Amino acid sequence: MPSNKNLQGGKAFGLLKDQQRQKLEEVNQEYLEDQKYRDEEDLAEKLESLKNKYSEFDLNDQGDIEMMGLKRMMEKLGVPKTHLELKKMIVEVTGGSSNTINYRDFVKMMLGKRSAVLKLCLIFEDKANGAAPCKPDGPPPKRDISSLP
Repeated sequence: MPSNKNLQGGKAFGLLKDQQRQKLEEVNQEYLEDQKYRDEEDLAEKLESLKNKYSEFDLNDQGDIEMMGLKRMMEKLGVPKTHLELKKMIVEVTGGSSNTINYRDFVKMMLGKRSAVLKLCLIFEDKANGAAPCKPDGPPPKRDISSLP
């Protein structure tokens, strides 16, 4: 039974993950086709990055980030929050309609103009990861006696 897909963790789990990726791709496609986000630069790369971030913290594999996933995300970012603060963040992102953050709400928050606490933390993480000081490759350049202090 050869398969062209690399599904790991058992057939059922692999199929579940494949379905979840498909749903996230459908939402990404909706945002790519939405006129409101046409002027957003590098939208496809941003959506792919958001999809990867979202998948990382979907702990229950149900397609939603629940409170424990959000708690883990904030701890990883170095900004641990209490349960009350996490509930407030979820209400801020979802508008109070749910106890979990779905992918649509997550993308809307990250691409929107409002500055949610979670959005600011994730942007800060991206800048911190991207702003690592680069070290020169190879041995240091040759110096002569006159250039020494």
